[in-house]
Amino acid sequence: MRFHIEFNRLGRQKMLPVDYQYYIGAWIYHILGTADRAFAEFLHTQGYRDGQKQFKLFNYSPLDFGKKVLWKEKNLFEITEDRLTLGVSFQVTDAAETFILGLFRNRQVYLGDSFNRLDLSVAQIERLPDTEPAETMRYRALSPIVLSYQYPGWSYASYLSPEDEDYARLLNNHFRNKYQAIPNAAPLPDSFPFCFTLTGIPRSKLVTIKQGTPEQSKIRGYLFDFELTAPPEIHRMMLSCGAGEKNSLGFGWVEIIKENS
Repeated sequence: MRFHIEFNRLGRQKMLPVDYQYYIGAWIYHILGTADRAFAEFLHTQGYRDGQKQFKLFNYSPLDFGKKVLWKEKNLFEITEDRLTLGVSFQVTDAAETFILGLFRNRQVYLGDSFNRLDLSVAQIERLPDTEPAETMRYRALSPIVLSYQYPGWSYASYLSPEDEDYARLLNNHFRNKYQAIPNAAPLPDSFPFCFTLTGIPRSKLVTIKQGTPEQSKIRGYLFDFELTAPPEIHRMMLSCGAGEKNSLGFGWVEIIKENS
């Protein structure tokens, strides 16, 4: 289930860290926690599990803030527009629509760190129409897609490029594990057509999370266009909770590529 949120910018603050996505996720956790603190804590610390895998079944897009100025030497955006938009998605049933709309309506968010932030208020939120996907669909990643794998004998996991030979197989496994973590999801068939095709040149992006804190970390993902053949349930899941890993940190937001676009 996808939602479109429009914000009004308040006050005079207009500088925002380039790696701002962690702050959006923290705000979403806060909003969920105001309604059900136990549920927000569950998402933050545990998530849904399939075996040893853990999934937090929501996602959000990059902020669309129109015109901006990049201060590269300070790693900041200067935001000049007063209206900003954001996509947010959840793997929930239709019955949750009214609940989610009520949670986010008329909220305020202070987005950024102690020195550079935007003060925003939710002007409008609406549910977007559901897409009934075909078996084969074309997508564009608007935020980096993260997929990692710890090869035998390695002491750490490696972030994979979509050009790596193991990428399609591991993506297939990841989708299966994530789907199996969805509460009350109908079982997938034991075998089904699955084909991942890279249709553009991937662009690597390194994102810093919790910058300037002891918990600071860097995550590498890739921006690219792709074609995916899979059951409709997999397509719907990807649109509701993202492609690849770390979706609750704003990675893996995809949009369908329309014909002739």
